[in-house]
Amino acid sequence: MTNRITIAASAVQVGDHVYNGPSGSNHPTFAWETVTHVEVVDGLIEVITGSLDTPHGEFWFEPDEAVVVIRHPPAQTEKPAAKPHGKHGHGK
Repeated sequence: MTNRITIAASAVQVGDHVYNGPSGSNHPTFAWETVTHVEVVDGLIEVITGSLDTPHGEFWFEPDEAVVVIRHPPAQTEKPAAKPHGKHGHGK
């Protein structure tokens, strides 16, 4: 299940998705993009989508500013099947 939630910018995590809407760019993506880097710079929260080596989305927020993100719950690991005890139930 995917959750669209509103959180403080200081709570944004790598792996969240933020909306990269209309901007001054000639080619806005108008899409939800995956956060790949979050850092505090001079008291502001810098959120980056995409690779740091190529053109990427860059967002700046006040730490308590409301941000809408899509967050996938953590993957559930499957529990290994119960191992037989090797006993056959023979009593004394």
